[in-house]
Amino acid sequence: MEMERKTKEMEEKLCRRCKGSYRDSSNNASSCRFHPSFFVCRRHDDQTEPVLTFWYYELGPEDPPYAAKFYDCCGAEDPNAPGCVTTPHISYDD
Repeated sequence: MEMERKTKEMEEKLCRRCKGSYRDSSNNASSCRFHPSFFVCRRHDDQTEPVLTFWYYELGPEDPPYAAKFYDCCGAEDPNAPGCVTTPHISYDD
């Protein structure tokens, strides 16, 4: 039993949040860093809607250059920004 537990702790797993590899033996409360929301593009169309109406959608290749692009969870404007939430890793097996 003890040997089986140690083998499981040394097994490398893939985190379903950050897609990083990890081992249970080194997994702690700040191991996984990710954005819980999408990188979005927000656009305001003054022609057809009131001033405070916005549309949220995932960033696409045809998005206009004047659109605001950011992570919806924290406002980071760099698509490669480090995650704004830290938690223990969660594997696809959990």
